[in-house]
Amino acid sequence: MPTSFAWRTDARFAGTKHRMNEFIIEFESADDRFPSGSRVTFSVCNRVKVLFGVAGGGRGGISMKSIVPLVLVMLGFAVIAAGVQVSAASSNASLSPTYDITTLAGKVASIRGTQGLYLRTSALIEQEADKLDVGASPPYSPDAITPRYVLSSPLDGTSVSLPDVVVNQDSNAASQNEPAIAVDPSNPNRIVVAMNDYVSRTWSCAIAGTPCSALGDGYSGTYFSNDGGLTWCCTPTDPAHLGTMIPGVERLTGGIYDAGGDPSLAFDSAGHVFYAGLGFDRTTPPNTVAVNKGTFDSEGALSWGAPTFINPTTAPSTLNDKEWIGVDSHVGSPFQDRVYVSWTRFIFSPGRGYVQSPIAFVFSKDGGATFSSPQSIVSNVLYDQGSRIVVGPDGTVYVFWDGTTRFGAFDSIWMVASTDGGVSFSSPVAVAPLIDIAPPANTVFRVNSFPAADVAPDGTLYVAWSSEVTNATSYAADPVCASASRYSKCHSSAVWSKSTDGGSTWSTPVPILPTFDASNRVAIGYPVTQRDGKTMLTAPGARRVDTFWPGVAVSPSGRVYMSAYAADVVSPWQTCDKPASPTAVGRINCVTPTVSGLTNAPGNYTHNARLDYVVADLTTGMTKTVTTHPVNSRYHFGGGFIGDYTGLAVGSDNVFHAVWTDTNHVESVTWWYGFEFVSTPVHQQDIVTAAGSF
Repeated sequence: MPTSFAWRTDARFAGTKHRMNEFIIEFESADDRFPSGSRVTFSVCNRVKVLFGVAGGGRGGISMKSIVPLVLVMLGFAVIAAGVQVSAASSNASLSPTYDITTLAGKVASIRGTQGLYLRTSALIEQEADKLDVGASPPYSPDAITPRYVLSSPLDGTSVSLPDVVVNQDSNAASQNEPAIAVDPSNPNRIVVAMNDYVSRTWSCAIAGTPCSALGDGYSGTYFSNDGGLTWCCTPTDPAHLGTMIPGVERLTGGIYDAGGDPSLAFDSAGHVFYAGLGFDRTTPPNTVAVNKGTFDSEGALSWGAPTFINPTTAPSTLNDKEWIGVDSHVGSPFQDRVYVSWTRFIFSPGRGYVQSPIAFVFSKDGGATFSSPQSIVSNVLYDQGSRIVVGPDGTVYVFWDGTTRFGAFDSIWMVASTDGGVSFSSPVAVAPLIDIAPPANTVFRVNSFPAADVAPDGTLYVAWSSEVTNATSYAADPVCASASRYSKCHSSAVWSKSTDGGSTWSTPVPILPTFDASNRVAIGYPVTQRDGKTMLTAPGARRVDTFWPGVAVSPSGRVYMSAYAADVVSPWQTCDKPASPTAVGRINCVTPTVSGLTNAPGNYTHNARLDYVVADLTTGMTKTVTTHPVNSRYHFGGGFIGDYTGLAVGSDNVFHAVWTDTNHVESVTWWYGFEFVSTPVHQQDIVTAAGSF
């Protein structure tokens, strides 16, 4: 039977935004071998490689005999439409970089090298991709290291003061960051906090002569409280005594992966708590999303079951990143206690690198024992990161994320909804455009604009995110804030929006902390004398306060809390001219030599923004700074990694529980990444919490 086609052509070129140009022909067919609505896509990339594929399928499929004439016709269209682009790609092919996507470092480099793409992998993945930030290797030195200089500042605290409480209970100066928090909906005094936990990098044990701290890495730490956050349990001390660390993912916890983390938590209606995180290798492809179910016994002790792996892969073309978990804990919901997980599925092509990063989604009807097949929920919004799940009282599932379409001028916060328990989703709705934030002025840590969200008992949706905004009164996406002028004309602002119609329409974004947002930073500790003994570093000029990494939590009674970091203090920080080698040792030991005529070793001073953590009650319009001392982000990881987010939760008693990364506590380090030190006091990177109400 002859096949007739009604052709509709759409020649679309993406320029350099995502490094791939597509020519798409959609057609209607009278032959069921070519179902109506099918597409043939020719992708003309910067290596002059023409690819084609047919989407859709008929009852009998598509034969090669039928497709060849179609391909020839469409190839003619593609060549005509591509024209100059193909020629340009050919001339530049030899200049295109290639990436080793079998490693985290290669994947991260390919994403960074994608022109016009504002998204990144999670800060955890970027940190773990650092090939220099690794543990000791044989032969192991028998001599303990005595540091020459240890960087610190007299402006920082030496302990965390009440009413703030340190969650992690280790005492050897381990790094912890990126906290998540959940409160049992049936017991407001029962709280669980999770974190990226590097405590295994400080363990004093050995395995077959190898220090445990050389074998350890970033793991998935958790602690719990049964008294409203006043006290916390339990500390992992070695592979045989994991406390409440997540088991079965990383190697020293009985798992198969080098490292893990990226924590997310949620309770069900029966008091079980679920942890979602990642497992991955540094230099080989294997990676996964993992979910563990936690149970409290009659004495209130928490124990974790074995992980369920979601989308485990050994393919170098796939990286699972930045997962989130949600549970329908609403009694009477048609999907009560169903478990939902979303994550970013980064897709790579050999040599060319990054292709796209849609949000994937699964659900479990049996308490996390098994999960549905993964599905993409983003339609054509394919360049995404940082999803967040919330569940409404009627069982509707909402997923928010930061992303863009191929032709989007800016990223946006997007949302989809499911009313059938995660089986199907609505088309994506753009909440608002944003400019992905830069590191706050005078800091060096990685940042993002990922959303946080929650839903009120009446169904009102609240979502918050960070965006670079102008120093005027507008919170719209302004191109100047994506330019080289961003630090002089813009600042980062944690903003929020709400929807009262199930996410169809959204209010204009406004700042979570309007008073901070309209204020300038406070300078303290100036002036200081530089190393030459003559030059003075004086306070920098006025700059608006950067606010970022919001939290959102709504109580069962409808009380709406939000929170964020505020970089509201700037002060001097003395740098190190010569850190020790290798990198892990240089994080502690500065070996800058004494030079005649120079003073104030180990290095010159630079400006350094310090952070406070602030909670706002949208119901009353009040705010409360919950940090008792500003946080110095320069400690640990060279100041480059304090996580990707903060946490906020609220119980049935309307009491909020805020959690953040803090560095005002000093502990003594002995073992560090497989290197032994004489007992040396250093600032620890801790997870700290505060509770309250307005």
